[in-house]
Amino acid sequence: MRITWDDLPAPVRRGVEEIIGGTVVEAVSQPGGFSPGTADRVVTASGSRAFVKAVSPAQNERSCELHRREAVVTAALPPQAHAPKLLGTFDDGEWIALVLSDVEGRHPVTPWTGPELDLVLRALADLAESTTPSPVAGLRTAAEGLAHDFAGWHRIAADPPPDLDPWVAEHLDALRASADRGLAALAGETLAHLDVRADNFLLGADGAVTVVDWPWACRGPWWVDTVLLLLNVRLHGGHDTSALLARHVPDVDLGDLVGVLAGMAGFFADGARLPAPEGLPTLRAFQREQAESTVAWVRELLG
Repeated sequence: MRITWDDLPAPVRRGVEEIIGGTVVEAVSQPGGFSPGTADRVVTASGSRAFVKAVSPAQNERSCELHRREAVVTAALPPQAHAPKLLGTFDDGEWIALVLSDVEGRHPVTPWTGPELDLVLRALADLAESTTPSPVAGLRTAAEGLAHDFAGWHRIAADPPPDLDPWVAEHLDALRASADRGLAALAGETLAHLDVRADNFLLGADGAVTVVDWPWACRGPWWVDTVLLLLNVRLHGGHDTSALLARHVPDVDLGDLVGVLAGMAGFFADGARLPAPEGLPTLRAFQREQAESTVAWVRELLG
């Protein structure tokens, strides 16, 4: 459902070209992500390159809000965040376009390979170490950002679907309590991305890792992005995520970690039963798969 550079109104394209400093002669749409807006690597007549993402309420109103938030966050990110540089924004009140530096690289392969997973896990550890305390002012906390999401099991308990998993139905009170504990465990002052998935990383030929798409950035514990990455690894299979959790998140209470996983499972399970948002027909299927894999991991950790 993603639109492309050619679908943008002429004034938007001209505004982007003024930021880049030349006429765009080539635009290649990029795969991945959950925005119906553009995601194009563009080249100008003089050879300048940029990455352009643009959206309007006609595609998805929520995406406009996220683009504007991402523009503010990305402009404030320090170099150690390993994020693309924001070159400028075009915002006419309807269309919002972000113009970012074009990063040479590709998304990690899924299912994740061992070497690429190691690269990204090290990058997240380095990011956490270098951005504690968070160098970006005014960010909300992870608990504030995830409070509604982690209440998913409470909403399911109040209005259970007829096809609710029998194990979930039997353990719903425990899942609610665990998610509440997970939310309380999210205190911290580290800069966190909070939306780490394979399609939000770019791997360079030199092994450099770039983290993209920052609208959910917040302040939280140093380990939260690592735990969320392992959710994505679990979804795609091929690794012992419980062993990875023990290795990369040592000295954190297992009950707190299970609580975060339970909270995310509730978010996915609750979201999956809602109608698809405008322009995002595949989102609910993704959330359903993510809920199933995360609930299975919670069951495993609970023994």
